[in-house]
Amino acid sequence: MGSLSQNRGIFYMLIASFCFALTGACARYLRNDINPIELVLFRNIIGVVFILYSIRKTPVIQTGGKLYLLIFRGVIGTLALYTFFYGISKIGLAIAITYQQSYPVFLAVMAMWFFGERLRNMEWLAVLIGFAGICLIFLPSVDTSLLSVKYHFIGISNAIMTGMAYLSIRGLSEIYDQRSIILSFMLSGIILPLVSLTVGSFWAVEGLDFMIDTFDKIHLSQIPAILLLGIAALFGQIYLTKAFSYQKTGIIAAVGYSNIVFSIFFGTILGDAFPDLISMVGIGLIIVCGIMVSWTKKPTTVKS
Repeated sequence: MGSLSQNRGIFYMLIASFCFALTGACARYLRNDINPIELVLFRNIIGVVFILYSIRKTPVIQTGGKLYLLIFRGVIGTLALYTFFYGISKIGLAIAITYQQSYPVFLAVMAMWFFGERLRNMEWLAVLIGFAGICLIFLPSVDTSLLSVKYHFIGISNAIMTGMAYLSIRGLSEIYDQRSIILSFMLSGIILPLVSLTVGSFWAVEGLDFMIDTFDKIHLSQIPAILLLGIAALFGQIYLTKAFSYQKTGIIAAVGYSNIVFSIFFGTILGDAFPDLISMVGIGLIIVCGIMVSWTKKPTTVKS
């Protein structure tokens, strides 16, 4: 029975990883027509409808409190999405998702800094391996142009903010229903993009195009991809939660790195260049880092 339960958890995680990669693929497909900020808006509008329906059907039961932390989780998660979709539009799907999946490197360091958690030797090794992987992907971009360096820095900042979002969940998961935490993120993911797009309509700021932009006109032919983006993200969250309801969370979390494999597949189909050898080595090191951390830490189930 235990083996069957574990296999089901792995299967659910594969579905979740596929859905999250599909979300990124939709963003990659739409990148020439709809700016990343507007994609963040649509992603959350679609998801919030389902969350509100779920809460109405089964009201939340929670202690509450730490409102500042709940707001912070929503804001930092939204900013992480800004940089994620922006990265996809500039550096390609596989590399953007790989940067995002390097968040355990930053999460481990932040947990040590803010919570005084002591890292074991294996965890320090994982952090070093992950950092080496990031360098192997990032450093070759330094030789191209400052603009490319900017794009990759923004990609890495996504991992940092993803780690911060997960860290904030540690202080919220015991006092808030999981749907409330997700809702704070989705509501922020509606309000902030509306502010960014409104500001961008009156004030163009060079160099801040990942945070301020204008409303792009939506065409009928783009609606299926927009709907698929939002639905895929929602089902990714659902199956991620289902996956971690089973035992052997270390194995299941490690399977989550199949997200990168799916993203390479989708990215190649959509016209991204296949990662070169150095980048593939970097991707491999980040996967190894994530697997090592997965075996030593209990992963959180709320994904931004």
